Amino acid sequence: MSAATPAARFVRRDIVPVTYDNLSRGFRALAQFGPFEQGDILDAPRLLEVFERYRPAAVMHFAALAYVGESVEKPLEYYRNNFDGALSLVAAMRKSGVDKLVFSSTCAIYGTAGRDADRRDVSAVADQSLWPLQIDGGTDAPGCSAAHGLRSVSLRYFNACGAHPSGEIGELHRPETHLIPRVLMAASGEIDAIHIFGTDYPTADGTAVRDYIHVCDLAGAHVAALRYLETAGETTALNLGTGRGYSVREILDSAGRVTGRAPVSRFAGRRAGDPPMLVADATAANRVLNFNTRRTEIDRIIASAWAWHRNTARRAIVATDS
Repeated sequence: MSAATPAARFVRRDIVPVTYDNLSRGFRALAQFGPFEQGDILDAPRLLEVFERYRPAAVMHFAALAYVGESVEKPLEYYRNNFDGALSLVAAMRKSGVDKLVFSSTCAIYGTAGRDADRRDVSAVADQSLWPLQIDGGTDAPGCSAAHGLRSVSLRYFNACGAHPSGEIGELHRPETHLIPRVLMAASGEIDAIHIFGTDYPTADGTAVRDYIHVCDLAGAHVAALRYLETAGETTALNLGTGRGYSVREILDSAGRVTGRAPVSRFAGRRAGDPPMLVADATAANRVLNFNTRRTEIDRIIASAWAWHRNTARRAIVATDS
């Protein structure tokens, strides 16, 4: 997901965002707001150079690797980038006197720790256990930030999706593994079919259920988290989701309605590490950040993604990257 969407929100609030990215998974064309600096979070001298140049008031960390299957296949690469990278970033913040961090986390940290884990408020339940099923779900910021005198908000996303209303900025990965973009790729004929991984889950239609939150709602939550830290808010971790789950079959049905083209689907076995259901309880985010999702209808979410999918700018990036 492009960090340019939160950046757009900051520009409208007279906050200048500086994007720092190594472009290993991202695209320069999507960093459209504020200065851009290319570099890796593991490159300590380069990080410090950028910190010294811009003197940021706060940091938002989006630079973790987050492919479920890849995290199982390449655990050392994920530990190095996600754990060592976070430590490198915190070290640069300490040396530069920056004490506010908004951390892009994930609902994958919950794994399958019982059915109660499917709907729970991490900030309101003090004795819960976390059972990450893959390495990308095993990194979080509160412990690290507390040990180094920082205050942080970890925003545990459920399934980020959708695109900017302009249709000019949206979800783009290489490779693309996320459900909604792949369903739209199947609808447009870019791929032959969408694979449904598991049809025998204990859900209403047998397919996995997820909570899909629009990227513009996520952007609003990041702005709210920054304001919270600026007003002396304490370190916390919060779920970001709509509280409404949709199954894989429901996503396919919605894509068919939005595009007018029924995506071809094929059944496949379950993937290791995929829980049957992950739906957010965002009560704490609503209370602490005064945050509420505005785009909860799945057809509306997919329609925004479809507008981006058909955009010539996206097609140009895909063609250049091929």
